[in-house]
Amino acid sequence: DSDGTGGEDESEEMATMTTTEGDGSLPAALPGTTVDLPPNMGCYLARRLAELGVETWFAVPGDYNLVLLDQLLKEPRLRMVNCCNELNAAYAADGYSRARGGGVAVVCVTFTVGGLSAINAVAGAFSDNLPVIVISGCPNSNDFGTERVLHHTIGHPDFGQVFRCFQQVTVHQTCIKSIENGARKIDHALEHAVTQRKPVYIEIACNLPSVPHSSFKGPICKLTRPVRASSAGELDLCVSDILATLSTAVKPVLCAGARIRKCEAKADFHAFAEAWGAAFAVMPNGKGMIDEDKDNFIGTFWGQVSSPFCCETVESADMYVFVGAIHNDYTSCGYTTLLKEEKMIAIHENEVVICGERRYHGVLMREVLAMLASKCERQDASLVNYRRMFVPRGQPPALGKGGPLTMNVLMHHVQELLTPDMCVVAETGDSWFNGQKLKLPKGCLYEFQMQYGSIGWSVGATLGAAAALKDKRVLALIGDGSFQMTAQDVSTMVKYHLNPIIILLNNDGYVIEVEIHDGPYNEIHPWDYCGLVRSLAGKRGENCHTYLVKTEAEAEAALALAMQRDDAVNFIEVVVGRDDCTVELLEWGSRVSAANGRAPNPQ
Repeated sequence: DSDGTGGEDESEEMATMTTTEGDGSLPAALPGTTVDLPPNMGCYLARRLAELGVETWFAVPGDYNLVLLDQLLKEPRLRMVNCCNELNAAYAADGYSRARGGGVAVVCVTFTVGGLSAINAVAGAFSDNLPVIVISGCPNSNDFGTERVLHHTIGHPDFGQVFRCFQQVTVHQTCIKSIENGARKIDHALEHAVTQRKPVYIEIACNLPSVPHSSFKGPICKLTRPVRASSAGELDLCVSDILATLSTAVKPVLCAGARIRKCEAKADFHAFAEAWGAAFAVMPNGKGMIDEDKDNFIGTFWGQVSSPFCCETVESADMYVFVGAIHNDYTSCGYTTLLKEEKMIAIHENEVVICGERRYHGVLMREVLAMLASKCERQDASLVNYRRMFVPRGQPPALGKGGPLTMNVLMHHVQELLTPDMCVVAETGDSWFNGQKLKLPKGCLYEFQMQYGSIGWSVGATLGAAAALKDKRVLALIGDGSFQMTAQDVSTMVKYHLNPIIILLNNDGYVIEVEIHDGPYNEIHPWDYCGLVRSLAGKRGENCHTYLVKTEAEAEAALALAMQRDDAVNFIEVVVGRDDCTVELLEWGSRVSAANGRAPNPQ
């Protein structure tokens, strides 16, 4: 049998597994139910997934996984959502994991054609530290080691091609071709997912899932994550060094990054931010991972497209503390931020770097922040400076004046309807920049995929988030070009009576690409989007409402109705001008374009 560990090979903490249910109209999962399941591999895997907090899983059937699906369906604590294609099913697992705070999610596909369709979405989950379990059926165990050429392959008697592909985007891979070691291999793979917070890949021969074996009988010990702790001496030295360094600063600032969720450090971050009193910001890819209702929160730090006066406050500081930050070309506006390593304290998952000179290893982010919160002295000069400079944003000039709808007027009304019991999903594109301007009420979730930036991600992610959240309503901001890539699974939302609000921003093309580098390839064929969605709803049209919006009055009416109709999919097509984009996209696009267009270094 095959086993492999690829990608990052580091020890990470297991996610906090919540038990929030999906929408009530989905087939009911039965939390806590225990039944006598057949002692076979498929039921064993299902039981393990339920123990890890999984309630909904996503699947596309194929002949190599049909028997496996039968067994998974016998576990009453799990419910299946059957998707239109594997890419969207894996995007849905991504969204499901995000909505549950980085919890375990599952997608089940068939051999090769299913796995290679899903792999793009799995790569995105890897980039954002989401423990997505990819389960694939594979050929009969008797066919391995033969020279037979099978269907769903590229015509070679080599069944390891997909396995090798997944080595690049998962931290562990296993192919189960015998009954005797199936339980061990399943447990080993799941342990990698929950400890490293990354996807794993499990192949199971199609003739094995229903075969009974004594190793699958209960009772079995529950999977547990290893308890991790900092080196006590190193932690004390590290925190003492940080505090001594900060004591020399006059106006230091604090900034939150995307890896706070992976490290489960939100509460510790806020404890330090409150105790320290300095102005704190969030990097763009960390939005939604910290609370924005705190008195010393100053907005998004994103270089020249930051929230008003946030960039000036951060870049002019004489010391900045970055927690869980990812500094890449997108988050730095094409490497144009004015940050200096010698003024930075970087707190990573299990390492702290002070001014680029002193490194402390084996110190966990949560414990560093907790100790800082208990020992720091208040330093609020940066917050005082920010408040002195700050001037609130004005209202959109076109607000309340009629005429064609503009994006800034639309987003003004979107802001007004946000509540703590909502989850915003923002697609790659100008939705990134519109979404960053939203002031999130405490409890309102926010998700987008900035590191990988796969256009089309949001349709599947909306499906997954809506399936995961019982007490929150998903509101998705999706561009027309992105929607054309993955539109089919709106029908899955209708089928399972989910209730997201989808705002389709129809600006006639790939506007984010236009602002980076324009050409005829950025033009897309105009669709009748509302007509398409009604067609996808099919005979269940009562579970879907569509709205075509071209004016502010129409937008207000559609948003109000969508909020009232909370038992169905609400799809709002908003028609705006092709050049109607945020000033932030114009600025960011020109800087990223310049970074992409740098001349080759002399050879």
